[in-house]
Amino acid sequence: MARIGIAGAGIIGCATAVHLIEQGHEVTVFEKDIGGLPASVGNAGILAVPEIDPLARPDMILSAPKWLLDPLGPLTLRWQDLPALTPWLVNLLMAATPARVERSRTALLGLMRQALAAHEDLARMTGLSGHMKATGALTIFDTDKAVEAAFRHESENAALLGYAVEKLNAAQARSRVSALEGNFAGGVFSAGYQTFLDPLALLRHLQAYVRQRGTVVDAEVQSVRQETNGVAFLTGGQPPVIFDKVVISAGVWSRTLVRGLGMKVLLENERGYNTTFTAPQVTLELPIFFAEHGFVATPLRNALRVGGAVELAKPEAPANFARAAAMRQKMRRYVPSLPETGGAEWMGRRPSTPDSVPVIGLCPHDPRIALAFGHGHLGLTLSAITGKKIAGLLQDGETPDLAPFGIQRFQ
Repeated sequence: MARIGIAGAGIIGCATAVHLIEQGHEVTVFEKDIGGLPASVGNAGILAVPEIDPLARPDMILSAPKWLLDPLGPLTLRWQDLPALTPWLVNLLMAATPARVERSRTALLGLMRQALAAHEDLARMTGLSGHMKATGALTIFDTDKAVEAAFRHESENAALLGYAVEKLNAAQARSRVSALEGNFAGGVFSAGYQTFLDPLALLRHLQAYVRQRGTVVDAEVQSVRQETNGVAFLTGGQPPVIFDKVVISAGVWSRTLVRGLGMKVLLENERGYNTTFTAPQVTLELPIFFAEHGFVATPLRNALRVGGAVELAKPEAPANFARAAAMRQKMRRYVPSLPETGGAEWMGRRPSTPDSVPVIGLCPHDPRIALAFGHGHLGLTLSAITGKKIAGLLQDGETPDLAPFGIQRFQ
């Protein structure tokens, strides 16, 4: 048994804690805002196994200039933050070459093949059931050409992961989702998606499990210090806490802890927005992706969430909730019955690497320190398998399958 400290009580940190507790370790998790609403709870609520394509792709790079001209489009950049974001953006462009895109796809594919089973294991370990539903998801498009291209690509991904896809015309799509009353050309149904009915309840359940079986400390880990007798977490105004091993899983703020250990990392803040309607008057039978506009609508337990898009900005920059309003307005083109008022708006910070491959590995110069961050849009999807992998790393050391996820690629 080892004493293990974890920086971060989001979905990644908690999933890791559960696996380490199951191994018999004494686990302490630190979180600066334990009652807060991190990216873990404001996500689309989808187990997105089909999403093995990185953000950096040639088609995305070609579309980016048009998107950036629209301040409320699927991608925007706070231009005053450009100097701080430039190294990440340059590497994003470099990651969009065909060879690197394929490398990222291959890495993500390996995790996605294990993602569903890992979530089922996590639920079993923590006594959770009924929180996930095999809904599939529908992506709709405005032109027949876009439908055809998406179907070809989704069929390729489905063959790799083993799920069904269907090409639907507009009438067939409306037969699946009656609220789709607006004009569109058609869509692609993918059976590879599942829906988490309440992401906040899932996180709180895991946090409660960790609190019951381990320890949760309401404090921010401000730095990590290597000692001869262990690894220390330093929090504001308190004596250092020494552990045998530690895990850094503090979202975008992980970069500060990592840099304090003398390592480089390209980790920035992809901010996303959503609106959640409780007791909604609109019924969706399954999640709907509005791919050409960069957002998704998900039916949750007694709620409907409309959110997505990407805003590149410093973590501390003020929220721009006009982006949430723009998504609602665009959705009404397809779902006219979406309410014009009501709903709770939210903004969250997705910690993202330029190649869309998270950091999952051990510190190169100190195997007592594990790293788990940078999951971007896939934090909820990859949380359970990441926790399992980190627990295995701390027990058995590095394995070849995790080499693509190492922080060494940024050094």
